[in-house]
Amino acid sequence: MKKLLLAIVLGSYGVAAVAADTYTVDTLHTHVTFTFQHLGLSSFDGKIPSSGGKIVLDRANKSGSVEVEFDVKAVATAVPKFDEHLRAEDFFEVAKYPTATFKSTKVTFDGDKPATIEGNLTIKNITKPVTLKVTSFSCVDKHPMANVPACGANATATIKRSDFGMTYALPAVPDEIVLSVEVEALRE
Repeated sequence: MKKLLLAIVLGSYGVAAVAADTYTVDTLHTHVTFTFQHLGLSSFDGKIPSSGGKIVLDRANKSGSVEVEFDVKAVATAVPKFDEHLRAEDFFEVAKYPTATFKSTKVTFDGDKPATIEGNLTIKNITKPVTLKVTSFSCVDKHPMANVPACGANATATIKRSDFGMTYALPAVPDEIVLSVEVEALRE
């Protein structure tokens, strides 16, 4: 009741009461794809699904935050033997470090849309700063299946795997990894 009265009072003075919206990451439609050069011959891709997260978005005030967790145990490349190797000590060491996380420290806007998201990426308990460049962003008033407002985005970044303790096969397999993050989130 107090919120309604406040809205009526502020509305009568022509003041908009704007608050940030909180979104829950849709784990069925959120993942990170990683791409690297394989022996200088071709590109190779893998995918790691999200296991959850929260996004806070205040487009009017051009602010926000992102926290997403990824289930590294579920890393998949469509090559089962390589997936096993990625889960082992040479790479992700999932028995000890089953998840990776990204937590934003700053969101920069271009107009009313996020343009870059600076934050900390943690893999194998090693945290490094990473800047994601948002390549697409959109929101809808009503998700066609969930019947709530929803937003989605794609973002990219390039990291060095050696920064996270993954030095196996360097330099035959290059150090640079291109990350593409695809996220969908439903408003709470």
